Parts: sequence; structure tokens; C-alpha cells
Amino acid sequence: MELNYIHPTRTCRLQKSGEVTYVTFLKLMAYSGEMLHGFSTRAGGVSEGYLGKMNLSFHRGDRSEAVMENHRRFAAALGYDAARLVFSDQVHETQIRRVTSGDCGKGITKESDIRETDGLVTDEPGVPIMTFFADCVPLFFYDPVRKVAGMAHSGWRGTVERIGRKMTVFMREEYGSEPEDLVCAIGPSICQSCYEVSSDVADRFFEVFGKKHGDELLYSKENGKYQLNLHKACELTLLEAGVLPEHLDVTDLCTCCNPELFFSHRASNGKRGNLAGVMMLL
Repeated sequence: MELNYIHPTRTCRLQKSGEVTYVTFLKLMAYSGEMLHGFSTRAGGVSEGYLGKMNLSFHRGDRSEAVMENHRRFAAALGYDAARLVFSDQVHETQIRRVTSGDCGKGITKESDIRETDGLVTDEPGVPIMTFFADCVPLFFYDPVRKVAGMAHSGWRGTVERIGRKMTVFMREEYGSEPEDLVCAIGPSICQSCYEVSSDVADRFFEVFGKKHGDELLYSKENGKYQLNLHKACELTLLEAGVLPEHLDVTDLCTCCNPELFFSHRASNGKRGNLAGVMMLL
């Protein structure tokens, strides 16, 4: 896979380990001695066809042996044990789950009782948490004071319900994390130019974010539909929740604009694998 068409960005880097290419964020990389994180690309796996090559989902029609090998390769590249992964169970809602070492393996090596959960948080070292994507927004959270890591999946429903703010509240209530201490990243996902939504979706964003911010997030088209900026909506949510601007990386990589590098639901008309974000405390 040729990667030189992707320009270096001000917030993230493409890392390569063997054939595996993944994304890391500059502000989170400053804490690489305390935790690891990454966001997968399509490069470096063994899946075939439209699932090629680094599909990390067992629910897209792929061979389970291929998915397991992909997880082993991604884990080896980043430095965690794939057998200890804890998977989310995403339904485009805002439920968040506290994860412990007792949850390790749920979703990958053993049956999981984690249901309808779009956010995972842990304060235990050696517990890799993983959420899945193919255009929706990955949200990464790290508290270097309390040593807490969290991830959330934010599609348009999760975004308009402000799952980013709910994560900051959850981390404060469960672990004592203060929003101003959090270091966060908004990962690769569909950009505004690629994301057309219907008027009922636009109305929800105007209702929740107000006219001022709504005009920042949406512009109307002659066909009666709108282009929605999920990245900006997540950024506004985190800043309003108390995350400091200097602690936040906002991606400028679009999954839909770069279908050779990322899986994109829109670019492939639903014929695709899944990307994943992972975090683990060291």
C-alpha cells in the first residue's frame, strides 16, 4: 500500500511496524511511557477482498482465523496482548462501562457480558480496551494525574447526545478525574465534505448545539440536505465539558476521503471491514 499521498498532519502521525500501519496522536504520544494508544488502518493484515487487509471485526463476514491473525499483528505492532483485549458492543448510544482485569478477553477469547456499550474506561494497567469504527468518530481520553484511559465511539447519535461530555462526567464520578487534566484526541472519521445528512438529523444538531454552533457544524444544500461536521461537534462538546484546547488533538484525516488507507462505510456503500482504536495503561 502506497502511503505517501497522506500528508503529515499537525495532530497525528502514521506509524509503521513491519507491514502494520497505524495512527497515533501527538498529545497522547507525550505519555508513551504511561500508556499506549493507536488507531488502525487497512495495512498489514491478512483479510481478503473488500475486507482487506486489516479487518478487526468478527461481524463483517470475515474468516475468524484471519481476524485473529489481524489482532495478533496489530497487538504486536503496538505492544499489548491481543488475548487480553476488551471489546465494546456499540449501538450508537452513550452507555459507558468501567473495565477491570476481570474483563480481559471479553469479545475476543471469551463470551462477553458487555452489551450496548459505546464507551470503555479503565484505571488498571495491562487492560487493553478497544472500540470499532468505519466513519464514526473515535474519542480518546487519558488522565495523566489519576492514570485513567478511556475510549468512546461517537456516531451522529452519540455526538448529538454528547457522549464526549458524558465520558468526562463518568471519569470524574468513577475515578475523580478533572476535565482540565484530561488529554484527548478526536480520531480519523468522516469529514464534513463527505458527510451528507437529512434535515431531521440537522434539526437535532441545531436543537442541541443552538443556532450559533449549529451554523459552525452544518451547511445546507440545494437538495434539502446538509453537510455535517462531526469532528467540530465533538471538539465543541469536549471544550464545553472543560477539556483544555491545548490538551486536545483534532484529526484532519478523513476515512471517506482515503478509502485505500481506512475502511469507510460511505465510500464502500457498506461493503467494508472495521477499523479499531485501542488504549492500554502501562
